[in-house]
Amino acid sequence: MGPGARDDEGNRIAMDVSVGDKVLFAKYGGTEIKMDGDKLLILRESDILAILED
Repeated sequence: MGPGARDDEGNRIAMDVSVGDKVLFAKYGGTEIKMDGDKLLILRESDILAILED
């Protein structure tokens, strides 16, 4: 997870998601990569449709 985007004035915008959150995303959203034999999905925060609560 990255540090978040920057606004027009260069200020950091905090992320709404945290490591370990369960999220819903569009079927074809993000970019899938393989790293050390694992499949990883890279998403922009704007691609997340919902953050699920336990």
